[in-house]
Amino acid sequence: MLTQCNGVKRSCAMNAFSDVHPRPNSQPTHLGRWSLFWHRSRTRRALRKLDAQQLQDVGLSAEVARHEGRKPFWRS
Repeated sequence: MLTQCNGVKRSCAMNAFSDVHPRPNSQPTHLGRWSLFWHRSRTRRALRKLDAQQLQDVGLSAEVARHEGRKPFWRS
């Protein structure tokens, strides 16, 4: 059943759950193109600054983090 939720017709229960529990490795879908580019730039910059212990905590190797962190913001 679709209801009016935040000005959009959708299932509020399903979207409320998905807002709280986003899918892993998914990009933010609510951002416009330039906001998405800015988001990628900031998160990749933060990834480049992680030390070895922090990378281990998130389950990434230094090589994978370096590769992902060096991607330009326009590449997903």
